[in-house]
Amino acid sequence: MSAFSEAALEKKLSELSNSQQSVQTLSLWLIHHRKHSKIIVGVWFKELKKAQGSRKLTFLYLANDVIQNSKKKGPEFTQDFAPVIVDAFKHVNRDGEEGCKKQLGRVLSIWQERAVYENNLLDQLSHVLYGEKKTKKRSYEEIHPDDEGFASQSSPSDPPQTAELIRALQELENAASSDSVLRQRISSLPAEVQDTSLLHRITDKESGERLSRLVEEACMLLADYSGRLAAEIDDRRQLMRTLTVFLQSQKDGLAQNEQKLEPSFTGNPEDKESFICVFSPPRHL
Repeated sequence: MSAFSEAALEKKLSELSNSQQSVQTLSLWLIHHRKHSKIIVGVWFKELKKAQGSRKLTFLYLANDVIQNSKKKGPEFTQDFAPVIVDAFKHVNRDGEEGCKKQLGRVLSIWQERAVYENNLLDQLSHVLYGEKKTKKRSYEEIHPDDEGFASQSSPSDPPQTAELIRALQELENAASSDSVLRQRISSLPAEVQDTSLLHRITDKESGERLSRLVEEACMLLADYSGRLAAEIDDRRQLMRTLTVFLQSQKDGLAQNEQKLEPSFTGNPEDKESFICVFSPPRHL
């Protein structure tokens, strides 16, 4: 990748388009140069304020991609964007084109779902868009129970109840992977959005702008669906752990009942196992 400099960054930002490829390509370059994250964020914010029309929103898409895809490499961008992100939302929401609020709302929903920032900052962003607190999606703690909380739930004295397991299983019936309507929307996206070889069909400015809007909406649709799928994976992992605890509690109960029956059982040894099966808790859910 090319060497980093403020001039090089300004040039790349000036060439940024709202296509997914353009955003992702620049995002990878920025993440590669993450040791300059403070400078990058400063230049990004300066250029965002100078951008015109829908390009302001494209800058937010770039920030979203960088923040989410840089987390595995380090917290630099998440931390350095935090002091300016509220002002950036205000600027795009105030000066952006019609429809910006809806797109910003989708970005915010993804950040809430994935707990990208603390609730306090997410509340500030919500206030920028909606004027008052909007009902938030689940917090990080609700999606990812901490070890201490899970340990207390998993203690032998307080095993998970059958009703809790049934409720969790029922909630998964409405999970993202079961959303056939949304999957149909994704599969029904125009061929031009999915196949770059069809770009030759763009013959005028109007058709180009129309495709640009379609691509923009498709990117946000897919990003939102990815966030929901990530939350579902976490829910399934938590349910698996809960089921493991539940099954262990059932086995422990079975062992205790077997011990209680041991001294009081009289009869043929061959009949002992069937006797225990009749009077012991079931081995399965």
